[in-house]
Amino acid sequence: MKQIETVVANINDLNDGEMRQVSVGETEILLSRIDGKFYAVGAHCSHYKALLAEGVLSGHCVVCPWHNAYFDVTTGDQLEPPGLDSLDSYQVRIEGENVIVSVPEETTGLRSPAMAQFNPNVDGRTFVILGAGAAGVHAAQTLRVAGYQGRIVMITQEDKLPYDRTKLSKDYFIGKTSSEEMPLRSADFFKEHGIEVLLNQRVEQVQTTAKAIAFTNGDSLTYDALLVATGGKPRQLDIPGADLENILTLRSFDDTDRILAAIKQKAQAVVIGSSFIGMETASGLSQQGLQVTVISPDSVPFKKILGEEIGKIFQQVHEESGVSFKFGRKAVQFEGSDKVEAVILDNGDRLKADIVIIGVGVQPATDFLKGVELHPKDHSVVVDEYLCAGDGIYAAGDIARYPDWRTNESIRVEHWRVAAQQGRIAAHNMAGKAVKFRGLPLFWTMQFNFPLRYIGHAQSWDEIIVDGDLQKQEFIAFYIKNNQVLAVATSHRDTETAAISELMRLNQMLTVEELRRGIVDLIDKQTALS
Repeated sequence: MKQIETVVANINDLNDGEMRQVSVGETEILLSRIDGKFYAVGAHCSHYKALLAEGVLSGHCVVCPWHNAYFDVTTGDQLEPPGLDSLDSYQVRIEGENVIVSVPEETTGLRSPAMAQFNPNVDGRTFVILGAGAAGVHAAQTLRVAGYQGRIVMITQEDKLPYDRTKLSKDYFIGKTSSEEMPLRSADFFKEHGIEVLLNQRVEQVQTTAKAIAFTNGDSLTYDALLVATGGKPRQLDIPGADLENILTLRSFDDTDRILAAIKQKAQAVVIGSSFIGMETASGLSQQGLQVTVISPDSVPFKKILGEEIGKIFQQVHEESGVSFKFGRKAVQFEGSDKVEAVILDNGDRLKADIVIIGVGVQPATDFLKGVELHPKDHSVVVDEYLCAGDGIYAAGDIARYPDWRTNESIRVEHWRVAAQQGRIAAHNMAGKAVKFRGLPLFWTMQFNFPLRYIGHAQSWDEIIVDGDLQKQEFIAFYIKNNQVLAVATSHRDTETAAISELMRLNQMLTVEELRRGIVDLIDKQTALS
C-alpha cells in the first residue's frame, strides 16, 4: 500500500513523557516520546473519537480525556475500555533532527486487536456468555484476544446484535445517532472470529452444578465456563392503571423505539423518577418538544449520589429548558381508558399525561440462576476479586457484587464502563489467567448542555471539596470519606479528569490536606508519576 511520509517534528520538540497531535497529509497522528524513542499512533479514541492529545500520558499509556479508555502508545493496543478497537501504529524514523512518520494512503487510525482463530480441534470447550451488553461483547472479543480457540456462544433475549446502550437515552433518543450506527460489532465480525450470537433466546434456568442452560423454547446447552452478564431489568410500579398504553420504561433498543413512536404528536410527558435514566429521558423528551414533568420522592435530583449543590445545578438546567418538577411526591394511580391520560399523585394532584416514562431504577436479572450465592438485598451475584461466583461461573456488569479493591466494601455498580471492564477481566480468567478486578468506576451523563463525569464510588461522604465554579458548570468535586478521596465529579475539565482517573488508579490521589490548600496541580502531579 502506498505510504505518505512527512516530517512532523524536530527531535527536540518533545521531551520524554510528552505527546502532541500532528498530521501526515489529512491523517491526524498522536506522536509521543517514551524513553528517548518516538512513536506514532492514531489520534482519536476508538470509543467516541475524542482527541487523545487532550488526555494525559502515563508511562507508555495515553488516557482518553472523555471516558478514560487506555491505549499503549508504543503499540496502539487498547488496554482499558470503553471502545473495542485499538489504534493504528505507524512507522517512525529519524533523519538528523527530523522526526518522520509514514502513514498508509488509506487509514482509519483504528484496527481490530489481534485475535485467535476458532479451532475446535485445538480446544473442544464451550464458553457461554449470557447477555449481549457491554460486559458480554467485551468478554467475547477478549476471549479471542486472550488466545482462546474454543466455541463461544453469546446469548441475548433481544433481536439485535450488541449495541451502545448509553446512546439510547442520549444521542439516539434525540436523533444525533442513527440505528445503523448503534451496533458495537457487525455480524461479519462475529462470524469471522467464530463467535455465535443467539438472538431472541430466553433462559429459563441455569443449573450451575450440571453446567447446563435450559431455554424457554425447550432447547438446552451445556458449557465448560459461563459468564452471566444479563444486566438489570427496569423496576415497575404496582399501582392502579399501570397496564395502560403509553406507560413505558427505557432500557432496551425496542423501549426507545416505542417511546419515539409514542411521542409523535404528543404534548404532555411525565417522567417518574429522578434517576440518571429518568433525567436523561426528561432531557430528551424536552428536546423533542414535549412539556415534561418529573415526579420524584427526593428533594433534589442526584442528592444521594452527587450532593445537593450539584443536584440543584441539574435541576436548574432542566427548569431553564422548560422541565417541571414535583419533588417529595409519588405516583399512586394512572388514569385513562385504553391509553394513559393522567397521573395521580399522593397529595391528590392530577397531572395530564399523554405518555409516562418510569425511571425508578433496575434490579439484577438473576431469577433464573440456581446454585450460586445471591445477595439477600437485591439478588445480585456475589463474586470474588476475580469475578468468579463458583465452579466455572463468572458474573459481570449490573448483576455483579464485588469487593472494592480500595475500600474492601462489597459494592455493585450499574455503569457501562464497569461492565465493559469486568467483561474483559472475566474473559481473561475464563481463558486461564488469574487477573484481579481493579477497575475504577466511571460514568458520564449529558443533560441538555450539561456534561458530567464521575470517577470512583462513594456510598456516603464526610465532605465535598469543590474546585471551580458550580454555576458555570466548570468544576471538580472531590468526595471525601475517612480522609480519603473516594469519588470525583467533574464538568468541562476533561484533561484533569483523565489525570484524576490515573492518580486514583495508581492510588496516588491528592491528600485531603493538599486539596484544602489548593496548591497542587493535578496534571503536574500525574505527569511526575509517569
